[in-house]
Amino acid sequence: MSRPRKRGRDIDGVFLLDKPQGMSSNDIMQKVKRLFQANKAGHTGALDPLATGMLPICLGEATKFSQFLLDADKRYVVTAKLGERTDTSDAEGQVVETRPVNVETSQILTALEQFRGDILQVPTMFSALKHNGKPLYEYARAGITVEREARPITIFELNFIEYQAPFLTLEVHCSKGTYIRTLVDDLGEVLGCGAHVTVLRRTAVADYPTEKMMTWDALQALAEQGDLAQLDQHLLPIDTAVSKLPALQLNAEQSKGIGFGQRVKFANEAKLRGQVRFFSDKNIFLGVALIDDNNVIRPQRLITQSL
Repeated sequence: MSRPRKRGRDIDGVFLLDKPQGMSSNDIMQKVKRLFQANKAGHTGALDPLATGMLPICLGEATKFSQFLLDADKRYVVTAKLGERTDTSDAEGQVVETRPVNVETSQILTALEQFRGDILQVPTMFSALKHNGKPLYEYARAGITVEREARPITIFELNFIEYQAPFLTLEVHCSKGTYIRTLVDDLGEVLGCGAHVTVLRRTAVADYPTEKMMTWDALQALAEQGDLAQLDQHLLPIDTAVSKLPALQLNAEQSKGIGFGQRVKFANEAKLRGQVRFFSDKNIFLGVALIDDNNVIRPQRLITQSL
């Protein structure tokens, strides 16, 4: 019997793509996967086709930890056009309402105050959130509006950058689940003139450094040289996806037990609780575990490797 053919390399890590405008996050992820010849890939929170900027792409074993980046804080720089609302709340949609813009900078600064901190936001119809198993955008394209519940989000920072009527530029630091298009649309309503997104760039995900991003053109040019080892040098370690979690170093015996999926009790001198990222006695990242009140390490996500 012939062995099943492998579909790609066992390459693991996180690639920070500077997503180009005009491509969906899934399409560009598949292209990156092919260039790396990886067996598995997953992105960590979609950017609209209009948007550019940081899109962490998890390859191989890193896909097991993509949820941590989905849940991470994000930063954006957004430019909005005041005076027009669109059906998608961005420049790719159809203009549905036009109003005069009689807005001063002082009014904008006052309006921004009510969007800082813990707020409720009703997701846009043009989103991938699902209703009865179908993405909301499918209903929207069919002209159907679905009632959506407001969801709690946090706007950690909302900074005024520039206003040259009718264009307003802001910097946003927000929690997961925040729709920048909705934020801009809501702000436009508070200002009484309507607004939509014209430019959107994600500048940060979690603590990943901006300088580690690579453009699609640069990645293609490097791939054309045919040296996969050069590509691999641009992958960040898997554990960077969970860098916010406390670190725990195991001894040899504990490492062996965890490798078999066993729960391991330890002294816990640091009094760790909750989720941790843990490493073997050889300082190899093993995965994420939960430490309970009895100082027992309960593995949750494990790297598939030999200890």
